[in-house]
Amino acid sequence: MDNIRMSAERLEKSKTLELRKKHIGPSCKIFFSHDPIKIVRAKGQYMYDEKGQRYLDCINNVAHVGHCHPDVVKAGARQMEQLNTNSRFLHDNLVLYAQRLQATLPDKLSVCYFVNSGSEANDLALRLAKQYTGHKDVITLDNAYHGHVSSLIDISPYKFHQLADPEENQSVHVALSPDVYRGKYRADHPDPATAYADEVEDMIEKVQGEGGKIAAFIAESLQSCGGQVIPPVGYYQKVAEHVRKAGGVFIADEVQVGFGRVGTHFWAFQLQGEDFVPDIVTMGKPIGNGHPMSCVVTTKEVAAAFLQMGMEYFNTFGGNPVSCAIGLAVLDVIKKEDLQGNALHVGRYLTDLLEKQKEKHPLIGDIRGRGLFVGVELVKDRLKLTPATAEAQEVIYKLKEQHILLSADGPHRNVLKFKPPMCFTTEDADLAVEQIDHILTELEEAGGLKLHNTLNAENENKRKPTDENGHHHSGLAHNKGSSQGVPQQTKRLRKQC
Repeated sequence: MDNIRMSAERLEKSKTLELRKKHIGPSCKIFFSHDPIKIVRAKGQYMYDEKGQRYLDCINNVAHVGHCHPDVVKAGARQMEQLNTNSRFLHDNLVLYAQRLQATLPDKLSVCYFVNSGSEANDLALRLAKQYTGHKDVITLDNAYHGHVSSLIDISPYKFHQLADPEENQSVHVALSPDVYRGKYRADHPDPATAYADEVEDMIEKVQGEGGKIAAFIAESLQSCGGQVIPPVGYYQKVAEHVRKAGGVFIADEVQVGFGRVGTHFWAFQLQGEDFVPDIVTMGKPIGNGHPMSCVVTTKEVAAAFLQMGMEYFNTFGGNPVSCAIGLAVLDVIKKEDLQGNALHVGRYLTDLLEKQKEKHPLIGDIRGRGLFVGVELVKDRLKLTPATAEAQEVIYKLKEQHILLSADGPHRNVLKFKPPMCFTTEDADLAVEQIDHILTELEEAGGLKLHNTLNAENENKRKPTDENGHHHSGLAHNKGSSQGVPQQTKRLRKQC
């Protein structure tokens, strides 16, 4: 261990921190800023600091098949020894990877553009949509995050809401987040999918009435930074119908949730039903297991319109032989190790553990998720849904002391986010939830919170007419209409991967 540590750590931690403060932009935040962790190596679902201390990684959805997976590392190194160049030369890796990737998607989505990050992918998706439709107005969801470049900050309320005086883009329109826990239409609504979709239809009519034209509706298939929000089944189909009727296209952002993470399906948009097919899909993060690559996949019609623009599209590093070799290896590992099946099995096990904790802890307001994409929303009051923001941060820091890495997000920073490497195990879930149990018990005892008082209030509330802040919801309601059983992939994926 000492030899490994010596080879991995080039500077003392204090010197690393000093140089970071001196040379790295102060807006580039760091985890646990008052006592940051210095990571020098990682493997599987574990990360190690400069002292050799192991941390369980519950948050790193970039290392999709596990940190430093040997098959992925070897594939990249082997190709790097042979050739790395741009896509203006013919190379088998590019076309073979595009073929393999397309085999995981509906037939309609058949044309690939390879780029280097989720931000690049979403920026290109907007360009494709605007060129295809000839329109410029874009609808995004409240609390959404789609990337860090200027065009994406404009459609990322998660970011621009943080500004004291945000500069409004008149062609960007923010629709309600389809949150059935604390949103306008909740789990007790007879048809929240239609209600939220009707809001989008009303927005489209308003935009058109003011002379605007819809180019695209863009949404993460499951909202991540927005608080692990699971849209009600049928919502995206209805939205797509309204958007396409207005001449726009539907962009599904799979950067955080694709590649089997949801367990039952390879892509999270498939949770909406086999009849739902976006016009454009973007992907990143897990696609290269930490290697900087991403992709936009669209229809032949959209691609043809982009060609007619007359401007050549070229990306120096997008789709290079090394990136595609790594992408192929990631797909191989997902299949060989049945990581989609693992996400389904371990994800349900984790969710069941957390549901049992909800029965014990009044601080837990909602459990929601699919596969290894799970959120635990903490509230001070289950009726008023008062966000337990400080408590969520306390949980994160206490877990760090127990060498477990978790994050909190959402508009109120009160949602504990599980999105670990896909090799996460039931033993890992046991360890993390056991520690959360201990920490919540301490916090509730210190704050005088008692579950029986909360339950009595909830039961009393059920007998009364509900108001906007009084709707009751159990995390189990998120499972209504969802696909259950074995993981679903296309037949061609089973044959070719």
